Amino acid sequence: MLDALLLDLDGTLIDTPAAIVEITNATFEELRLPPPDAQVVKNGIGLPLPVALGQLLGKGPAAAGEAVDTYRRLWRARINPRLPHALYPGVREGLQALRDAGLKLAVVTGKAQDGADSNVDMAGLRPFVQVVLGYTSVANPKPAPDIALLAAQRLGVELARAMVVGDASHDLAMARNAGMRSIAVTYGAQPLPALQAERPTFVAHSFGEVVRIALGEARLAP
Repeated sequence: MLDALLLDLDGTLIDTPAAIVEITNATFEELRLPPPDAQVVKNGIGLPLPVALGQLLGKGPAAAGEAVDTYRRLWRARINPRLPHALYPGVREGLQALRDAGLKLAVVTGKAQDGADSNVDMAGLRPFVQVVLGYTSVANPKPAPDIALLAAQRLGVELARAMVVGDASHDLAMARNAGMRSIAVTYGAQPLPALQAERPTFVAHSFGEVVRIALGEARLAP
C-alpha cells in the first residue's frame, strides 16, 4: 500500500541538471578556475550546495563561501526566469493524477529551504504538494534519512507507506536509510548503473512511468 510520495526536485520534477552544470561552469569562470567535468557536477546534485562546490574545489564546505554566493547570484539571474517552463514532460498532469488518487506529496530537495520554496513556487508546483523541505530544515542532509523522516511526519504517513522518487544516488540512499521504498528515475542527473548500485525498489524512465508505478502500489491491498 502507498499513501505518499517524497519527490526530489532537480532532475526529478524540474529539468535542471544541464542548468546546474551551466551555472557551475559560470561560477568557476568568475573565480578564474577551469570548469569541472560535467558528470562530476551532476553527481553532486542533491547534496547541499556548499558541500557540492566544496568537493569540486577540492576544499571543505566552509571554504566554498565565495563560490556559493557567486553560484546563487548567477542562478537567480539566469535560471529562475526559466523555471516556469522547466518541468519534465508529464509532471504537471502526473502530479494532478496522483493527488486525484488521494496520494500525499512532498518535495524533499538538497536545496536550502528558501531556495526549495522559491523554486517550487516559480515552477508552479505549490498547488500539488503539501510539504516542501530543504536540507536546512534538518540536522543532516541527504543521504541521511532526516529529511525523508520529517516529510513523512508532516504528511502523517507511516514510513512503510511512503516512497522516495529521485534521480541521484543520494535520494535512493536516503530512502533506504529511512526504511522506505524508492523509485529511481533515469532521465535526470545520474546514469542507470549509479542508480542501480543503490538498489531502488523500482526504476522509471519517464515521469509518466513514476505515476503508473505509484498508482499501482496505491491500489494494492494493505
